[in-house]
Amino acid sequence: MTRLLTRTRLRLPRLRPRAAAAALAAAAALLLPVAGLQPAHAADVRTCDPQGTIAAGDYTIQANEWNSTAQQCLTYSGGTAWSVDTANFGLGTSGAPATYPSIFKGCHWGNCTPNSGLPIQVSKLGSAVSSWSTVQPASGAYDVAYDLWINSTPTTKGQPDGTEIMIWLNSRGGVQPFGGKTGTSSAAGHSWDVWTGQQTSWKIISYVLQGGGTSFNNLDVKALIDDAVSRGSVNSAHYLIDAEAGFEIWQGGQGLATSSFSFSASTGSTGGGDTQAPTAPGTPTVTGTTASSVSLSWPAATDNVGVTGYDVYRGGTLAGSTAGTSFTDSGLSASTAYTYTVKARDAAGNVSAASAAVTATTGSGPGNGGGNGCTATYSNTNDWGNGFTADVTVTNTGTAATHGWKVTWTYGGNQHVTNSWNANVTQSGASVTASSLDWNGALAPSAATHFGFQGTYSGSNGTPTLSCTAS
Repeated sequence: MTRLLTRTRLRLPRLRPRAAAAALAAAAALLLPVAGLQPAHAADVRTCDPQGTIAAGDYTIQANEWNSTAQQCLTYSGGTAWSVDTANFGLGTSGAPATYPSIFKGCHWGNCTPNSGLPIQVSKLGSAVSSWSTVQPASGAYDVAYDLWINSTPTTKGQPDGTEIMIWLNSRGGVQPFGGKTGTSSAAGHSWDVWTGQQTSWKIISYVLQGGGTSFNNLDVKALIDDAVSRGSVNSAHYLIDAEAGFEIWQGGQGLATSSFSFSASTGSTGGGDTQAPTAPGTPTVTGTTASSVSLSWPAATDNVGVTGYDVYRGGTLAGSTAGTSFTDSGLSASTAYTYTVKARDAAGNVSAASAAVTATTGSGPGNGGGNGCTATYSNTNDWGNGFTADVTVTNTGTAATHGWKVTWTYGGNQHVTNSWNANVTQSGASVTASSLDWNGALAPSAATHFGFQGTYSGSNGTPTLSCTAS
């Protein structure tokens, strides 16, 4: 989640694509509520400060209202119990939430709780367990979600640069996670829909509980982190620095509450003290090329415990990661030779030697293979005076499937793109270029895909004219 922690430290909002028409299944109790609350305070503690915090023993409760000026008040009643006692937000669900009131343990934008045991390097994480019991009103638009932050270094006072792991216990009102649905998982003994996306400087992976629920008891958070590592969304050399649990609210919100919450993490052996690296993958084979992409596959590596993923290198640069034995590198230059190697990794963070190298040369120009073309349409989906979100629809107008696409435009004002999802978006001056990712560049004739971004501006925010090319 992206939001403000203090009045002086801006966090760029992390936005959602347009919400689905239907919410997740109605909330139902998943497991027994957690017992054993600490004794209540003699008097409740209340804050209506949009960035107010309340100390709760080894935890901190934060108001974290960053995208609204409507009044929100939180009440802390002791132990780890707190509630949203005043809120009546009314934002559209296609943009950012108004707020993320939450309870956290660890270091959140430089604000650290006592006795957290964090940070812990992901490869050295032996256990991470959480219990959370909630109260969810039957109206409004919100999600009930954990937010775990992974950073490349043990500390940061700003935006973590590794991965944001969200665990959605429930939602209503048609809100959706960031990015797009890319799979399912049965990690930690539950069934999840998995959503992934790429912000400008960090990855996001969300686990959405199928059917929804109101509580977890001893949720194996480490199993979900390990699953994210296996999908290439988390670098096991990075650090878990913060664990939050709260409510992203678009509409309503009054009555949301945490009855009890706990989170604990510790170091320990992973994979039974596994220190053995996987074998090197087999030599990659070039399975296809276009003017802007190279597709590869390779024989699997082996490991004494199990291979969890592969990192693909273009020269000495990491081109991407995958849990399987194939990968498409997109956004390349035409008529150019590229050399690739692949490394395997396991759940303990052990990394293999590099595979033998293979060289591939991209095609001579757009339309390689014939029949390719695309159009792009631009829509401002949310605007709050000095910032905005936009959605771009890319449609294949050709007679053959595309392998990749690129959209360019030039702003007429001082708009500046601050983060994006579902595309690689870069900006130089007023000129912006967005190119497909490895999983959304292939479009059948007449098929479409979307990408979005957030930006800032002053003055006017006109709609630019877009140009789209496909390969």
